[in-house]
Amino acid sequence: MSDVARTQPPHPTPAPALSRGAVFVRRLVSSLVLWAVVVGALFSPSAILSGFCFLTIMMTLAGMGLAEFYALIEKRGLVCFKSWGIVGGLLLMGSTFAYLSGALGAQTAPAKANDFETGILVLFVLGLCVRQFVARGNPAGLVAISTTLLGLMYVPWLLNFIQKINFFPRAEGRFYLIYFLVVTKFSDMGAYSVGSLIGRHKMIPRVSPGKTWEGFGGALLFSTGASLALYGWAGDHLAGMNWVHATVLGMLLSVAAVLGDLIESLFKREAGVKDSGHLLPGMGGVLDLLDSILFNAPLMYLYLRHVLTD
Repeated sequence: MSDVARTQPPHPTPAPALSRGAVFVRRLVSSLVLWAVVVGALFSPSAILSGFCFLTIMMTLAGMGLAEFYALIEKRGLVCFKSWGIVGGLLLMGSTFAYLSGALGAQTAPAKANDFETGILVLFVLGLCVRQFVARGNPAGLVAISTTLLGLMYVPWLLNFIQKINFFPRAEGRFYLIYFLVVTKFSDMGAYSVGSLIGRHKMIPRVSPGKTWEGFGGALLFSTGASLALYGWAGDHLAGMNWVHATVLGMLLSVAAVLGDLIESLFKREAGVKDSGHLLPGMGGVLDLLDSILFNAPLMYLYLRHVLTD
């Protein structure tokens, strides 16, 4: 044997793969810690501290989620205005918070908040077009504008409905925000636990091989049960809620949560990655945490505005 062969270091032994149970525990702990911080911020006795923590959390999730989304775009081989999109997303979140929190004057009409947000989006689209005017080295302007705008709409615009729920003027928004988060996360827990234990029939294997119809049934069961339990526990704080609405919302939010998970899986599969990032132990990136929430937030807001408090 040559000296070179003798001095070569041995190949490192790959780390053993985590069991499904260990992965589930990591996901659960990461999720509980994060949302415990959110709940603590919402119910802080200091309005200034509560508002500061809430805004910090929202802008952090929006900024990091956008960065991960644009990274998926780049791994797909497409172009985008990454910095422009992240700055635009943070401005959207921050300006909406200032408007809804009353920093710019008391707001009592939900429609005005939507008009304000629409104005920000119009300016963003105009700014993207101006940005392309000065991008002399980018011949794919249509792609860059489209992918950047998709990132803004997918992450901060959908996430912004959380702020609209929290500051909803005709109900105790904080309690509806907690309700929405708990029901959504119970859907995730039901899908993962039931799918891991008895999942056999694949839903859409070309998009997400791990998703099963049994897991989908578990998501419906867990989220609807959580919805009814929360209605029984905090019904006095949930304006307009009754057991019929609790059942409908439990099922509606569960279906949307599963679809949101599948949509993010579609993006990741096209980019050729398993997780959107590696920030959260056992969960991946910020987008992996938000996937089920993003489409649920506007559904919760619209149901609260047009059904429960109409």
